[in-house]
Amino acid sequence: MSPAIASIALIRRALGLCALALILSATAANADPDVYRRGEPGEPETLDPQKTQTVVEADVVYDLFEGLLSYDVEGKLIPGASLSWTISDDGLTYTFALRDELWSNGDPVTADDFVFAFRRLIDPATAAPYANLFSVVRNAEAVNQGRANANALGVKALDAHRLEIDLERPTPYFLGLLAHQTAVPIDRAAVESAGRDAFKPGKLVGNGAYTLVGYTPNDRLTLQRNPKFRDAAGVAIEREEILPLEDRAAAIRRFEADEIDSYADAPADQIAYLEQRFPDEIHLTPSLGTYYYAFNTKKPPFDDARVRLALSMTIDREFLAQTIWGGSMAPAYALVPPGIDNYGSPVEPGFAKLAPIDAEARALELLRQAGYGPGGKPLDVEIRYNSSSNNQATAIAIADMWKPLGVTTSFINSDAKTHFAYLRDRGDFDVARAGWLADYSDPQNFLALCDSANAALDYSRWANPRYDALLAQAEGERDLRKRAELLAEAETLLLKEQPVAPLMYLESKNLVSKRVSGWRPNALDRHLTRYLTLEP
Repeated sequence: MSPAIASIALIRRALGLCALALILSATAANADPDVYRRGEPGEPETLDPQKTQTVVEADVVYDLFEGLLSYDVEGKLIPGASLSWTISDDGLTYTFALRDELWSNGDPVTADDFVFAFRRLIDPATAAPYANLFSVVRNAEAVNQGRANANALGVKALDAHRLEIDLERPTPYFLGLLAHQTAVPIDRAAVESAGRDAFKPGKLVGNGAYTLVGYTPNDRLTLQRNPKFRDAAGVAIEREEILPLEDRAAAIRRFEADEIDSYADAPADQIAYLEQRFPDEIHLTPSLGTYYYAFNTKKPPFDDARVRLALSMTIDREFLAQTIWGGSMAPAYALVPPGIDNYGSPVEPGFAKLAPIDAEARALELLRQAGYGPGGKPLDVEIRYNSSSNNQATAIAIADMWKPLGVTTSFINSDAKTHFAYLRDRGDFDVARAGWLADYSDPQNFLALCDSANAALDYSRWANPRYDALLAQAEGERDLRKRAELLAEAETLLLKEQPVAPLMYLESKNLVSKRVSGWRPNALDRHLTRYLTLEP
């Protein structure tokens, strides 16, 4: 290229950048100061609370609905639609006194709305991914398996404002479970009249701080303050736009241009830059969550624990956490994260203390025993992950770590909504990226992911009778110390078999503009819009 042409190109590029800057400036200047623009790292597959399964979906549901319990600005449990509750001496019966409140359409919220919602959640026809979590409710398992009528479920209305829930066994985390997004009430009349459109704009009836007034797929969801909400006067933000931005780098550009006010998952490869550029707006907070890979244990050679163990032990978790994720994660060898309630120190597999060279030697021997690796059958592995630069970099790094084992790795990726729906619907895969952020602070919430009865979330399809029995025994144990021992024994078995390979403990990576006040970091990463305000 001649110097003259190069100069022209530079001038044109400069003009283009100036034009872009003007456009971004105009966009920021024209942004409505009363609208909170919240970036999310994906799009909801559904807004039907009982059918939700992702964090993105939960974030939206928490603004549209409120369960018996809710979260405060610090992520702590507080009364929600219930004023108070009592628990029987045997820990099996919970009785809730409900608030006198209205649905967004003006109808009263009653105990029958909770009965309808719980029956709908457990009904096998609903195919709720989280139905298994509520198996502690009396007869829930029998109803979900079609062995009992929905009327047998241990949830009943004593009157319009009193709800009783009976459990199969004492459950120390039950109140936390009631704050889950799938445990919110549902207006039966609204659902039955609108049918499949019941959770669309103009049709969705909620009891939360906001109502859904618009939804353009792949663009935005628009929420408006609900004037019927019991504390509407305390909700400062009038309007909220939720923008699905799966491309993390693009999300950062939009944050820099003041086009969004917050983003829930900053890219790991830009953490150092963001800490320098936005020291007061980037929030890195330890979370009760685990990033892991699931092996398809119903598919050779991943049905062989030796192969799974060999692949898992050669993954350098310290490198992933510090280099690939820029120190925004912590290495994980266990599924249950540290700091969780009702548990002891994290359990670790035997290879956790091995030096890399020793881990590789041990892995090669395991593969040789299984008939794979150098000199054996070729080992081809396809890693499936949901699209993001973070997940892509992780998969590429792991593929490189597997090369000395003679593994040939390929990749397939899709958006988060498609990825997790594919896993939930038991699509074919070799190894799949997954992650779990605690719904409540208890080890059972993580270990239940590998319970064979939990078909929608047991991505690995692992079925171990001893493991299932230990979880069941722990459910019936009232002594928290003994319960923790049973759960630790179950996790020890899980880590020995490696149907899932825990890789890193999650750390939330939120970007929050200075114009947003009231935002507080917390271990569950719960941030309800009703607690926020916007500065001029």
